[in-house]
Amino acid sequence: MAGQPVAGARPARWRPGAAGLAVLSLTLTGCAGAKVGDTSSAAGPSGTCGTFNLAVNPWVGYEADAAVVAYVAQTRLGCTVDKKDLKEEVSWQGFGTGEVDAVLENWGHDDLKKKYITDQKTAVSAGQTGNKGVIGWYVPPWLAKAYPDITDWQNLDKYAAKFKTSESGGKGQLLDGDPSYVTNDAALVTNLKLDFKVVYAGSETALIQAFRQAEQKKQWVIGYFYEPQWFLSEVPLVKVNLPPYTPGCDAVASKIACDYPVYNLDKIVSTAFAKSGSPAYNLVKNFNWTNDDQNLVAKYIAEDKLSDADAAKKWVDANPDKVDAWLK
Repeated sequence: MAGQPVAGARPARWRPGAAGLAVLSLTLTGCAGAKVGDTSSAAGPSGTCGTFNLAVNPWVGYEADAAVVAYVAQTRLGCTVDKKDLKEEVSWQGFGTGEVDAVLENWGHDDLKKKYITDQKTAVSAGQTGNKGVIGWYVPPWLAKAYPDITDWQNLDKYAAKFKTSESGGKGQLLDGDPSYVTNDAALVTNLKLDFKVVYAGSETALIQAFRQAEQKKQWVIGYFYEPQWFLSEVPLVKVNLPPYTPGCDAVASKIACDYPVYNLDKIVSTAFAKSGSPAYNLVKNFNWTNDDQNLVAKYIAEDKLSDADAAKKWVDANPDKVDAWLK
């Protein structure tokens, strides 16, 4: 993750640059048909699936969501599933063109909801996923145990020199993940007057590896992280207490000086998809699971190295009642 988030975010929010439009499509076999969500043609007779265009945003928790929904859509509904690797904002742009039918894990994004749901009316909400999103600053367990007061943000400057790296310009390093994530961290550092600089690891994988190595080698690392995330079952990172979140404290991005809120993650679909009569829409609307469910599938993919389809099959086979409920 994310993930997040700016006023309406993901495990942070991403603001993909114009460059990040590359799309990787993985088409699963199934019944053929017109593109669901394409405004120029219907998906087929009501009740048939056709092609289901599913955005996959760049964090493994979302990949777990997409793996399971795609597997069920293909094996139980006969859909042709076209999975597209896209940054968050780019996914929303696809609602109006018919290129994207569903985003399965939205971390707030009030700005995008206003633009695409309220103003353009190319998208609608499809309800919550059941996942609770938590974003913040974390340290490895060894560090919190050795220096218990480090989990209070007011003590961070006392340790800033310990976090200094060659990339942090003489300040303490606050490690963030994918540069496309839009986080509040730079504003927080400035507004809390901390002697730190945000440095990007480059990806979720690199961020995880930095925390893993910090725990193994007793290194000083503080950085952005989020839940749900399977990695926390391997290394139980400890959250730093920032000034408590209160409604509206993040209304002006440049002035944010409070913690991230807890996000009730939800699903967004194209308006055309919602009206298409496709059974894939009902699947997305009914899709609901827990942080533990997501973390388990994400672990199968990221740590156990199962393919998305094999990871999904393993979870689906073990949870038939939950899957049946999505298909009602």
